[in-house]
Parts: sequence; C-alpha cells; structure tokens
Amino acid sequence: MAQIDDMEAALSLERFGRYVTWAGGDRERALELYTLNTQVSEALYIALQTLEISLRNRIHSSMALMHGEWWFEQTDLMRVSHQAAQVADAIDELEANGKEPTPGRIVAALSFSFWTAMFSPAYEPLWRSTLHAIATRDGKGLARKDFSRPLTQIRLLRNRIAHHEPVLHWDLRRHHKALRELTQWLSPPAHAWSAPLDRFEAIYPAEGIILARAIAED
Repeated sequence: MAQIDDMEAALSLERFGRYVTWAGGDRERALELYTLNTQVSEALYIALQTLEISLRNRIHSSMALMHGEWWFEQTDLMRVSHQAAQVADAIDELEANGKEPTPGRIVAALSFSFWTAMFSPAYEPLWRSTLHAIATRDGKGLARKDFSRPLTQIRLLRNRIAHHEPVLHWDLRRHHKALRELTQWLSPPAHAWSAPLDRFEAIYPAEGIILARAIAED
C-alpha cells in the first residue's frame, strides 16, 4: 500500500482518481491500470511516429512538385486560418535556434495539426488537383474523407498521449488499425519497416480492458 500511496502523491489525487474510478475503488487495480495506460501509450508511439512522418513528407513532396518547395508560404494555398501562423512560428523558432529555415527544416518543425488541417473540407479542390497523389489503396486513389475521418481522432489520441492523459477508455485497437492502414496507403516501405517494431498487439490485452465505469472518448 505504501507504493500506491507514494504513486498517488506523485500523480496527484485528481489524475489517479480516474483510475480508481475505473477500478471500482480498488487502488491496487488502479495502479495496474495506470501502468497499462503508460505501456499502451508507449506501444502506440511507433505507429504514431511513422504515420506523422509519412504524412508530412508525402504532402510536402506532392505540393512541392506542383507548387514549388516553398508552397507553404503561398497564402492562396493555405486554406485554414491558423496554418500561416504555424509556418511563421516554425521559421521564428528555427531562427531563434540559429538554424537556417530551409524548406526541409520548416516541414519537420510544423505540428501534426498543420498537416491534418490539409484534410479539412476547405482543401477539397486542392485534394482533387494535387493531394490525391499522396496515397493509394489497392492501386487506386483515395478520397479526402478516407483520411479526414480517422485523422481527427488520431490527432486527439496523439495529443492525449503526448500530455500523459488516460487513453484506456478509447477504442485503441480501432485507432491502431487506422494508424497502420493510413501508413500503408501513404508509404508501403515505411509500413513494412515499422511493422516488426510495433509492439501494440503484444502489449494490449487480448481480452480487452474492462473498466468499472466506461467514459466516452474525450
């Protein structure tokens, strides 16, 4: 019990309380759930990383081919309001760190939300003219919505993991499948490379996770 008391103090009662609720008041089980949450979050990292890098590089390659490698500075191409500010912030950060803001560095510095914004309805015309080339499924092109639907939830999941939030109440198997599937469409080589490194199925319990109080994905 001393270990549980120490962990509760380290995590804060508010944060640990979610797990106590899920464990039906069993604090020992709550610590097991917290540990599992940490393990599955870590196990999702490879799939999240591979998708994010593949996504931004495929978008950049396709856009650079049609509009030049500085395409993200063409205001008429930026269809979502916050994107121009994100580009400016990325350039400022690079310069503050004494680095030349080359296209490659800027692309790497842009957040995942910048890239997922490229799948919003405002980009439908650009998807039809340019962005459709970023991925294929069974040799055929994909619609923007094939990406936008799963990416919305993946972005939220990624942010929760990055901020060490609980994710056990999410349908993690479904999201992991979507991560792997989107990566396969974008870059079969990246998908193949990451497959043996992906430990999610080995970590996530085969029988699933039973929580005393289910909470909708938030």
